[in-house]
Amino acid sequence: MIWKKSLIIMAVTLVVILSACSGTSASEQIYNHLEKAVELEETFEKQQNPIVALEQKEQEIYNKIIELSMDEYDKMKELSEEAIANIEKREKKIGLEKDSMQASKKEFMKMEDELADLEDKSVRKKADKLNTVMSDRYDAYMKLHEAYSKSLSLEKELYTMLQDKKLEQKSLSNHIEELNKAYEKVIETNNKFNELTNKYNELKKDFYEAAEINVKYEDTNNKNDEKEKSGKNESAE
Repeated sequence: MIWKKSLIIMAVTLVVILSACSGTSASEQIYNHLEKAVELEETFEKQQNPIVALEQKEQEIYNKIIELSMDEYDKMKELSEEAIANIEKREKKIGLEKDSMQASKKEFMKMEDELADLEDKSVRKKADKLNTVMSDRYDAYMKLHEAYSKSLSLEKELYTMLQDKKLEQKSLSNHIEELNKAYEKVIETNNKFNELTNKYNELKKDFYEAAEINVKYEDTNNKNDEKEKSGKNESAE
């Protein structure tokens, strides 16, 4: 049973130099919504390291359990209960992730009101594409959240089963098989989310360039943490 979720956060500081002008242009308004949406993902980002730490701890617990025999039932039960408590902590954290992403989406959607005011067709085209990709990214996140939530639910069921002295090997094997399929779904949806995140980040830079919004990107996080369960879960820059 090999699985671990890992999240690499791309933290980027944006230093923006906007040309002085009277009033705020549509492109600048869009810029404001885009960067506010990024800020609202900060809670999402802050959950990553704690989640990884909890996953690593839970894996350690699982490794201890599989080394036990049924003669050590009391210890197995104790560790299983500890693992369930660990899972419940992760459930709360992914709930915070979801709230953060929903707030980000709500802010992002405000840019749609500004699209019609973009006079340059080339800039409008890039903004429309940006809007589509980011919308797809939010949808992909919800699928990832659902897949990961399901895997946590199945994990909890596994540790409940391990507390049953009459547990049959066939039932255990069938459940582990179902759990592994759930992990595969997490990996699949996470990869899609990452793909769209990277695409969005590229398109946003293209839009800023086309709209002549001078943005300096300074990479402030070169973390290279390894992940095994759902791969890299990246945030918008």
